[in-house]
Amino acid sequence: MHCPFCQNVDTRVIDSRVSEDGATIRRRRECPACGERFSTQETVELKLPAIVKSDGRREAFDARKLRNGFDRALHKRPVPEERIEAAVRAVVRQLRVSPERELPSRRIGELVMAELRKLDHVGYVRYASVYRAFEDVADFREELDRLERDLPHVEGQLPLLSGADVVRIDKNKKR
Repeated sequence: MHCPFCQNVDTRVIDSRVSEDGATIRRRRECPACGERFSTQETVELKLPAIVKSDGRREAFDARKLRNGFDRALHKRPVPEERIEAAVRAVVRQLRVSPERELPSRRIGELVMAELRKLDHVGYVRYASVYRAFEDVADFREELDRLERDLPHVEGQLPLLSGADVVRIDKNKKR
């Protein structure tokens, strides 16, 4: 490994630690030439399926785009970082075990929605509203009704709508 500070061609590993999930190894390194220390992460690189977009274009899978989707859906929501990372890893794991060489982007959207449903109902509805292209309040109401019907209250999640919110939505509907 080249030193990022002085570009020396050789560095020495001082310490190695395996992550909790066993998916990465963090190595602490030192450059014998300049004495600077830095960390590297080692992960297994597996070929993931190509993603087929709705317009037919094919793209390589990009984990950053996946993470950005989770971040947008969960913006300002009380979901711990560790749970978001676990959800991203769960989606990637499902993609890795897929025997398909190409997957439609809709399949990834469904996997993301399944994970968001477990994490945070509000984040799930935010993502679903974009993913399913909700056009009016009725689309939101239908998804909220389905979500509340299908899922029991999960500890730590706030109810989707309080009684006052339901009355306010119904009053707006009459206008």
